[in-house]
Amino acid sequence: MTDDEPDVEWAREWKLRAIAPPVAFAIAIAFRASPLGHQLQRTFLTMMTHELGHAICAWWCGFTALPTLWKTMIPETRGLAIVLVAALEATAIYVGVRAERRSLVAIGVALAALQLAGTVAASPERAHATIIFAGDGGAMVLGTLLAAAFAWPPARRGALRWGLLVIGAAAFVDVFGTWWTARTDPDVIPFGEIEGVGLSDPSQLTETLGWSTHAMVARYVALGVACLVALAAVYAAGVYTARKRARS
Repeated sequence: MTDDEPDVEWAREWKLRAIAPPVAFAIAIAFRASPLGHQLQRTFLTMMTHELGHAICAWWCGFTALPTLWKTMIPETRGLAIVLVAALEATAIYVGVRAERRSLVAIGVALAALQLAGTVAASPERAHATIIFAGDGGAMVLGTLLAAAFAWPPARRGALRWGLLVIGAAAFVDVFGTWWTARTDPDVIPFGEIEGVGLSDPSQLTETLGWSTHAMVARYVALGVACLVALAAVYAAGVYTARKRARS
């Protein structure tokens, strides 16, 4: 959808932006409230973003990780990922400069700064702790980005925007709901060992890395709240922009 489309399209677009995201999150909350729905939600939607969260964080920390179902293979030492990620960032900056797209340049620079922090400033031990945290942490961030993409121009064709919204809402609600509840009910934290995988992420963070349960919960909740604030800002801006174009 472009700026020169008929007003009737923008009149429809602003209503979609206003209604669809809250409905998607309400449905995700309803699914999570059902034991069967929660299991389906976690198995088919949340797990993808969880493992991608591990992998993406590992790539930006210099580790050549391979995400699979239920487990992400992460080597002990840094490797080729440093070069590949740096090439991606350089490409984004180059294309942004050539096309005079400041947003793309800014994204490339921000990603480069993250890589610098993950590979130079962080020791391998600290990087691995961040990668473990980035399972559920990454699921919340990716869920936020996918839900926010509902108003992203390239995603506004066909069913793509709806698929991204459903996956994003389900992933965020599932993970954030667990850690929000854990503030008062630590029993919901998935401690223990996963068959064929090893210790769960919370068990690794507390038993292996020495994090306190309180600190771990607080960090996940803080990240989730920050994602909610960002998503609310994007939602409000998207509705306002579309509504303004509809009126004009």
